[in-house]
Amino acid sequence: MARRKRLNEQVIVITGGSSGIGLATARLAASRGARVVLASRGESDLQAVCDEIRRRGGQAIAVAADVADPEAVDRLGTQAVSAFGRIDTWVNNAGASLYGRLTEVPLEDERRVFETNYWGVVHGCRTAVARMRFKGGTIINVGSVLSDRAIPLQGAYAASKHAVKAYSDVLRMELEKDEVPIAVALVKPASIDTPFFEHARSYMAEEPAPAPPVYAPEAVARTICACAERPVRSITVGGGGRLMTMMGVVAPRMSDVYMEHMLFEGQTAGRPGDARDTLHAPGNGGRESGGYEGHVMRSSAYTRAMLSDMGRALPLLALGAAVGLGVSALRRGEGEGEWTGEERRMPAASAH
Repeated sequence: MARRKRLNEQVIVITGGSSGIGLATARLAASRGARVVLASRGESDLQAVCDEIRRRGGQAIAVAADVADPEAVDRLGTQAVSAFGRIDTWVNNAGASLYGRLTEVPLEDERRVFETNYWGVVHGCRTAVARMRFKGGTIINVGSVLSDRAIPLQGAYAASKHAVKAYSDVLRMELEKDEVPIAVALVKPASIDTPFFEHARSYMAEEPAPAPPVYAPEAVARTICACAERPVRSITVGGGGRLMTMMGVVAPRMSDVYMEHMLFEGQTAGRPGDARDTLHAPGNGGRESGGYEGHVMRSSAYTRAMLSDMGRALPLLALGAAVGLGVSALRRGEGEGEWTGEERRMPAASAH
């Protein structure tokens, strides 16, 4: 595995870098000394962000690119290496969303969501692996809590983020099998106060809004920067999002019923939409915040804990405990001698 570098030693590529999470991450990484390469479809907004970073003493370049276009993403990788000599961390952050019932939204809109959210990650990963294969680095894919638990009215988005999780998991295994020194991390934000909601194409009567609890984009930026230095397999940003995921695992039917009652009206802002979406064309960038009118949590105690040394050790501790319990149960079963081999198979067969 390649030596892990601090941010001030890194060259970081960030897609979707002109607004929201991408913009917050670019500003934070640059303030800590990273050289950043920012990509989005909106060239003027992107250039303004880079100018701001440079005025503050940072190093940044802008590359206009639509992540749905594999050739544009390959050019992004080429320009990053040309400008700074290498790539250490690649952040696949660009995203698009769509609100509406699955059987009613146009198919071309659903396809565009996948072109950006899933194929954009695929193109970014392939470009990053080609350029980091020998020297090593980190790929950070920005998924969502909806990578784990789908919610109504965001079916296409949730499906694309499920696909991002699967792609990330398989890529990680394949790289490890081939001993390629590239880590793959999946960052899963909960509801975040960004322009994401005004940029989403919506077929609802009212403008989309995040379902509380809502977190600030800098909470995700801090997590991405932490993973750039010390990658984790997967992490949720926001304890509220993690709770929603666990509810879906422990009580899936109860979770369905709750969402059916709460998340149809609960994802609206209470005012008519203004059709400013950016699904098929770039819109206004340059803002981290979406102007959410409710309470915005600036950080997540849950996420900070999971990024701590103890939090990083929890999966290994849990695995050790599970193995220990399994061995103990096996020994008890062998010692008691109460069942024959045939009888031991019967409960499993009848469980269906």
